[in-house]
Amino acid sequence: MTFSIAARCPRTGQVGVALASSSPAVAARCAHVRAGVGAACTQNVTDPRLGPRLLDLIAAGSTARDAVRHTVDTEALVAWRQLTAVGLDGSPAGYSGEHVLGSHARALGADCAAAGNLLRHQGVPLAMVDAFAAQPELPLAQRLLDALTAGLAAGGEAGPVHSAGLLVADAVPWPVVDLRVDWASDDPVARLGGLWRLWEPQQDAYVQRALAPGRAPGYGVPGDRC
Repeated sequence: MTFSIAARCPRTGQVGVALASSSPAVAARCAHVRAGVGAACTQNVTDPRLGPRLLDLIAAGSTARDAVRHTVDTEALVAWRQLTAVGLDGSPAGYSGEHVLGSHARALGADCAAAGNLLRHQGVPLAMVDAFAAQPELPLAQRLLDALTAGLAAGGEAGPVHSAGLLVADAVPWPVVDLRVDWASDDPVARLGGLWRLWEPQQDAYVQRALAPGRAPGYGVPGDRC
């Protein structure tokens, strides 16, 4: 009941996730990013512990493929899970267990991994990968949104979509983009796009407010020496 994409931008070093689901608050459970490490999704009868576990393995030196393989080999209930992972380099990776729900599929790109379960059409993940690759010059968040929109247009999941999320990490320890539509009856993916358009021009200013508040737009103080 979820379709998602985890990705990186080699140009900027950003990593991120975009996803949508018929379940509420999908991004709260399934999306995981870590600056300087990678991005991961854990979905389908979700175990939120698996996202941080994948990122811990990548941070310790594993490739995304090795991190997924190790998790599959050591997690007792992994047959119920669907996983994707992307590091800062190396090949993206994914896994679908034998108990994943309904029509499901995965697709890998040069810098991304997409997956979905209870899909209306098995071509959804591939449509997401193709859309993500289409305009590499765009900000990572926009490319992730384009991929999510393409997945929805390709059929999305079999049921109505009610929640969506967008998560991007950059050079600071916290996500620079963390946007969610936790429950909506009318097109949460479009609503998420509206939130991104609101957030994008303010994104850098909020980082600056944390690192050098006296120099942040609208917060300058005469004689500031930060």
